[in-house]
Amino acid sequence: MYLVSSCLIGSKCRYKGNAATCEGLLKLFEEGKVIPVCPEVLGGLSIPRDPCEIVKSEGGQLRVMSKSGNDFTDQFINGARITLEICKNANINVAILQSRSPSCGLKQIYDGTFSKTLIEGNGVTADLLEKNGIKVLNENNFWKYL
Repeated sequence: MYLVSSCLIGSKCRYKGNAATCEGLLKLFEEGKVIPVCPEVLGGLSIPRDPCEIVKSEGGQLRVMSKSGNDFTDQFINGARITLEICKNANINVAILQSRSPSCGLKQIYDGTFSKTLIEGNGVTADLLEKNGIKVLNENNFWKYL
């Protein structure tokens, strides 16, 4: 079994209320090999929602902020923790997550300026899963490992 970002199998749960369907992952889902999750929705965020990015506060702390200036760090952390529990309960050791997302991004996320500039880093959920021994992939590289 694989944990997969719900948006990648057609769920319209992204911040704009759309999906980012990946046909290869949809096939795995149809074969019954996927547990779909959206960490942002699990954390209590609505669909649609204001876009969010990870920013560094004046004190150097990382926060997840919306484009309109609201702090959603707690919701992102809560969604990540729930996602980790799902992995543990289902004995999942591979997660395939949506790239560049402040939750699911792997190795690249937006820089916090809402200018579509990418920087090195992980989203909140990807980071927590990796720190707990779960292999994290994205829709661009998963096929190399399956």
